[in-house]
Amino acid sequence: MAVLLIRHAHAGSRSDWPGDDRLRPLSPKGRKQAASLHKYLARWTPERVLSSPYVRCVDTVVSYAEALGLKVEETDELAEGGGDAALALIRSLASSDVALCSHGDITTTVLVAIAKRDCIDLGRTLGHAKGSTWVLESRGSKFVKATYLPPPR
Repeated sequence: MAVLLIRHAHAGSRSDWPGDDRLRPLSPKGRKQAASLHKYLARWTPERVLSSPYVRCVDTVVSYAEALGLKVEETDELAEGGGDAALALIRSLASSDVALCSHGDITTTVLVAIAKRDCIDLGRTLGHAKGSTWVLESRGSKFVKATYLPPPR
């Protein structure tokens, strides 16, 4: 089983966006990353695609979901600041094949907690560039391996 933990694609600078940050769209670079995601992650076939309701997250995975014949399920647990709720959600999905799209604060919180509890080596650096994916492999409810995939080019 694999949980794909995807950080949303490039969306430009928060300080340059004049509106509600939840509505900040992907940048041209981010749209290119999102368009490549289904080919980049073709090796995995999740049964569900869940996303933070923020526009940049949904837009990151919508074409991936469509290529799989799925709809994006928006969930507040994956929104910015949802650390404990996101961790609980991901733990509940450990024995599923699922793709999740969220934010940098969530990926960091989740990865550190999983590494500590499940004794997983994340390598020397905790990568989580915009548009990147962590493949979290599990056996039952325990994660046994975490592999970092840099963003698609």
